Amino acid sequence: MAAPSTHLSCEDFAEFQELLRVMRTIDDRIVHELNTTVPTASFAGTVDASQTCKELYQSLAEAHTSRERLIKNCIAQTSSIVKSLQEERKSSLEDIALLKKLRKEQTKLKLMQSELNVEEVVNDRSWKVFNERCRAHYKPPKGQ
Repeated sequence: MAAPSTHLSCEDFAEFQELLRVMRTIDDRIVHELNTTVPTASFAGTVDASQTCKELYQSLAEAHTSRERLIKNCIAQTSSIVKSLQEERKSSLEDIALLKKLRKEQTKLKLMQSELNVEEVVNDRSWKVFNERCRAHYKPPKGQ
């Protein structure tokens, strides 16, 4: 499942989380996908399990790469906003609205950084399930 084609603004954290949720659909459904596409021994002759596993591997790898790119891009954008707000803050220590905006952006940055940890857990789970079901049918290229 490829990333939705809509342009993501990293400004709205709820929108960011929703997009990640949608993009993680392939990982959420991996067990079902494997159960319905990779045959058990009794049905091995009716489906090309190696091709199915290869396609699923490519879909998973693409989904993981696009999500990681999205998260890191938003972290970079939010980091630059935080840095510029910190610079502004140095020159106007009395500005309470600026301080609130800075704190909000710092919180958003921390939440986005925590999504990298969530992503690692989601990816590890998916690869574990994939390898359990597909190791006999498809050997991924070195690097995974």
